[in-house]
Amino acid sequence: MDDKKKLRSQDWFGSSGKMGFIHRSWLRNQGYPDDYFEGKPVIGVCNTWSELTPCNAHLRDFAEVVKRGIAEAGGFPLEFPVTSLGETLMRPTTMLFRNLASMDTEESIRANPLDGIVLLTGCDKTTPSTIMGACSVDLPTIVVPGGPMLSGRFRGEKIGSGTFSWLIKKKQETEDFEEEDLREAEVCMSRSNGHCNTMGTASTMATMSEALGLTLPGASAIPAVDSRKKLMAHLSGRRIVEMVEEDLKLSDVLTRKAFENAIVINAAVGGSTNLIVHLLAIANRIGVPLDLEDFDEFGSKIPLLVNLMPSGEHLMEDYYYAGGLPVVIKELSEQLHNDTISVNGHSIIENSEDAKRYDRDVIASADDPVKEEAGIVVLKGNLCEDGAIIKPSAATPELMTHRGRAVVFESIEDYHHRIDDPDLDIDESSVIVLQGVGPKGYPGMPEVGNVDLPAKLLEKGVEDMVRISDGRMSGTAFGTVVLHISPESSVGGTLALVEDGDMIELDVPNRTLRLDVSNKELERRREQWTPPEPKAQRGYVKIYLDHVEQSDRGADLDILKGGSGSEVDRDLH
Repeated sequence: MDDKKKLRSQDWFGSSGKMGFIHRSWLRNQGYPDDYFEGKPVIGVCNTWSELTPCNAHLRDFAEVVKRGIAEAGGFPLEFPVTSLGETLMRPTTMLFRNLASMDTEESIRANPLDGIVLLTGCDKTTPSTIMGACSVDLPTIVVPGGPMLSGRFRGEKIGSGTFSWLIKKKQETEDFEEEDLREAEVCMSRSNGHCNTMGTASTMATMSEALGLTLPGASAIPAVDSRKKLMAHLSGRRIVEMVEEDLKLSDVLTRKAFENAIVINAAVGGSTNLIVHLLAIANRIGVPLDLEDFDEFGSKIPLLVNLMPSGEHLMEDYYYAGGLPVVIKELSEQLHNDTISVNGHSIIENSEDAKRYDRDVIASADDPVKEEAGIVVLKGNLCEDGAIIKPSAATPELMTHRGRAVVFESIEDYHHRIDDPDLDIDESSVIVLQGVGPKGYPGMPEVGNVDLPAKLLEKGVEDMVRISDGRMSGTAFGTVVLHISPESSVGGTLALVEDGDMIELDVPNRTLRLDVSNKELERRREQWTPPEPKAQRGYVKIYLDHVEQSDRGADLDILKGGSGSEVDRDLH
């Protein structure tokens, strides 16, 4: 490689004397020959593999496939681990540690002799956290999504990972679901490597990566155990070496238009509400202006084209066989920007020109969609001055305009303690209000917004109610659930002042969420309100509490916005 294209890694390996000796010598114990240090692009394979992250447990093998592609293309692959985030095991919530994982990724990349990066991702937060970290360094980067599990089958019907979980209480209360039934369903639901097989957050994040242009075309929907997933990993390894040679960086791909494309595509696939906090955080890292209102402006009027759980009937495996995301992009071509660039050097529209649809029941046409309007609606009002969100495609149409009496729970523990009390004063017209589950309040903004309905109402056949909180909900979940209320209750947002019996008005068509209480009364309550005690006094959680921003800004740490670039001036000796 000539002087005008000097590799970053040559600052480590290309120097003579003591420092070049140190940088090269210890790597020699792995058996690398001279030419590996003489101008080969060094590619870091950032692996979120962990046995504590079941969705990513196959990425250890995938890394070898990627590294094979890198070596074939003339690169020098070096794999490194970063904090992994297993959605189903970590307490209190992986969202608390997303920013920590992004810091791990950022500093691991910056501190080491790397010219390009491959991000191996899968479970929900492993995708945005590693992208956020990589954005703050801004080297050539490609994403390899780990892929969804194969479709589950339970007693002759499809069972969607995650989505079925939200039905368990109802089945126990109304269908005599016993422990042995649950045990059988456990195995049926999670029957192969991969992340959730619904259009939950993991699939949404993979879709987001492809929509932004960060993956090779068609990569997001391939099942984890399909041989074509390994093929895509292999080709990604080859491509990242070319990207280094072309100096095609994240900032070249992640333009404002790319973010708008991702918002539109998320609406069309029925993607998770979690996209909002992650896309906002990524935009802040790469320096692209993006705000909450953009999700309503660009995404709330888009037709739902993908018939997948939780907004539909099918699963990710069916989606891939039907043609996957390239078909959706082709259908939306007139609503997308065609002058963006993806990691293969072409726009996502160019990459999708030859896409073919093989099942119209899974992927509908724009002329005959699953639903006329999907996406995410942003609400404003005195109950959410800085915004709140709702996902209409997963909600009950009749509840989109609703006025009901608040039943307030001060914490998730309070909710669990009282929700099934037969004497609880609640009916199907009530509005369940959950406080204390925002970024600071929990801490970490957990996926608890879609709380189960009271047992006595489930027994009556009630299937949905309006629920509001400052927390999130799983992308696999459904219901008329208002989320991400900002400011959150734990910092003194109006949500903290709601009392039992207050009337709440939800008007999704007019984008409002209002507490029917006078300003004078709210001021009286505010004067009497006492902030909760901090949830931690030391360690990362203390740093998080001191610096986390509200959900309408992406819930990133204020000290992490933007980036420090790839330059490191001082050596280790």
